[in-house]
Amino acid sequence: MREFEDAGFGRVIRHIQDEVDFEPEYYNPDYLDRRITARMRRQEVEEYDDYLDVLQSDSREKEALMDSLTINVTNFFRNQEMWEALRPVLRDLTDENRRVRVWSAPCADGREPYSVSMLARDDRQIDNDRLTIVGTDISDEALEDAREGTYETTRTTDIGEELSLLDDPERYVNVEDNTFTVKPEIRDDIRFETHDLIRDGSRRSCDLVFCRNLLIYIDSEFKIPIFETLTDSMDAGNYLVIGMTETIPQELRDDFEPVNKRCRIYQYTP
Repeated sequence: MREFEDAGFGRVIRHIQDEVDFEPEYYNPDYLDRRITARMRRQEVEEYDDYLDVLQSDSREKEALMDSLTINVTNFFRNQEMWEALRPVLRDLTDENRRVRVWSAPCADGREPYSVSMLARDDRQIDNDRLTIVGTDISDEALEDAREGTYETTRTTDIGEELSLLDDPERYVNVEDNTFTVKPEIRDDIRFETHDLIRDGSRRSCDLVFCRNLLIYIDSEFKIPIFETLTDSMDAGNYLVIGMTETIPQELRDDFEPVNKRCRIYQYTP
C-alpha cells in the first residue's frame, strides 16, 4: 500500500482497498482525492476521518462512493470525428471476416457499445450481422443502466444531439419527451459483463477494442499492465481505439501503427 501525505486520506484509501470492490492503488491520487472530497461535500463533512466514520456506518454511502470512483461519464458517439474515421475500419473488418468481435472496456452506462451497433446498422457498407459486441465494466450499477438502455436529456446532456451522427436516430431509440430508450433489437445486440481490466485478465481474439478515457485516470506504473491485457486480447492486425487525449505508452509504440493518429485509432502490429 502506497503512503500518502495526509494520513486521514490514507486511512480512507485503506478502507476502500479493504471494504469496497475497487482497487485505488491503480489510480492517480489526485483523481481519487477529487472524487472522495466531492462525496465529503455531499455528506457535509470536512475531515477525512469524519468521512471514514460515515463509510463505516452507512452502506449506501459506500455504494455512492464506488459509483463515483468508477469511470462512468460517456456519451453516444463521443468525439464524432473519431466515429466518422471508424467507418472504414468497420467496413473493412466486416468485409474480410465472417465474425467481428468488438470489446468496449470500460463501457460505463453502455452508450459506447450501443453507438457501435447503431453506426453499423446506419451505414449500409457495414455488415451489422457479423458483429459480436461486448461491453464490460467494473461497476454493477453502470452495467444495470447499460442493460436497461434508457437515457434522459438534462441541462448538461442532450441525447438528441449525441445521436445526430445517425441518418435516422428514431430507427434505434424510442423517444418520449426527454427520455430515449434503446430499442430491444439494439439492446439484444450487446452483451454486458463485469470485468476489471487490471485484475481479470484478457479476453479472446478481439478484432476491435475500445479503451477510451480510462488511462488518463490511471497511475503511470499501471498503464502497461492494462495495455498488456488489451494486447493479449488482440491478434496481429486487429484495432485499438483510445481516448482523444490519451497516448500509447512509449514502451509499446512500436507495436501499433496509427490508422488515424488524431482520432487515436491504431492497428496492432507486433
